[in-house]
Amino acid sequence: MEVYNDMSQTPLLEVRNLTKVFHSRGRSIIAVDNLSFAMSSGKAATLALVGESGSGKTTTGLMILGLLKPTSGEILYKGKDIQKMTKDERIEYRRKIQAIFQDPYEVFNPFYKVDRMLQIPIRKFKLASSKEEERKIIVDALQRVKLVPEEVLGKYPHQLSGGQRQRIMVARALLTHPEIIIADEPVSMVDASLRASILNTMLDLKKEYNISYIFITHDLSLADYFSDNIIALYRGSCVEGGETKVVLKKPAHPYLKLLIDSVPVPDPERRWSKATSKDAVFVEREETVEGCKFYSRCPYAMDVCAKKRPETVMLGENRFVACHLYSK
Repeated sequence: MEVYNDMSQTPLLEVRNLTKVFHSRGRSIIAVDNLSFAMSSGKAATLALVGESGSGKTTTGLMILGLLKPTSGEILYKGKDIQKMTKDERIEYRRKIQAIFQDPYEVFNPFYKVDRMLQIPIRKFKLASSKEEERKIIVDALQRVKLVPEEVLGKYPHQLSGGQRQRIMVARALLTHPEIIIADEPVSMVDASLRASILNTMLDLKKEYNISYIFITHDLSLADYFSDNIIALYRGSCVEGGETKVVLKKPAHPYLKLLIDSVPVPDPERRWSKATSKDAVFVEREETVEGCKFYSRCPYAMDVCAKKRPETVMLGENRFVACHLYSK
């Protein structure tokens, strides 16, 4: 199992051997495959889940939120399996685990003013005893995410900018005093000039309210900027993880190396190449079921890779990789 931070006490959130299989037209698609990690109680931290489209990042987030039921495995909140929670425990869990989704416009109902989006969680979780208190809570949350309440309240979603809509989603998540926020590509739909500002606001809230994040992204530069720890997923499986700065500076798994090499470098003297890796020559291979999922694309594939699934190898404290190149 891959773990992060101090695990001397019961983890705040723990994912154990989480698996999700979708069935479509007689085919079985493994979206998440035996994934395990934990986030400790106490000091807030940020864990990034990175990988290509289809790697299982969002599916993992939806299962943690309780919006998808796992095929197998467990999700434990303070040691309690969320699938076995009582009604009251489930309500508390939903209050403490909030989400920020990629496209805020899809979350808003265009027929209602944005005020309603902020009122719903307050009323659902009975966070205010009067309309005056409700208004005060909303105004405070908007100010916390650096919005001017008078500029956004009373307006419809289409009257606001993308940045304002996303900040409102951050404010909405903040209303319930969450312990973890699952942020699924939270800045991919806003202008590049606004991304750092929104991420900085989220990091400020992390420090002020001790909020941990599960940060889902395909952008390694954002993961590097925002997260403390990182897990790289490939076709639903964890291939590498550890402290973000260490992993991205010197990646161990061939897949993560290729992802990093594929990031464009703003150097006019450097020409782009069709090759995705600087040092590797690619060979077309057939897909393998028994062995490593990355076998068909890996420039360093060996015979054992086609026959045996790689085990997780520890490269240091909280640093791990699943690759036969590092097996003893």
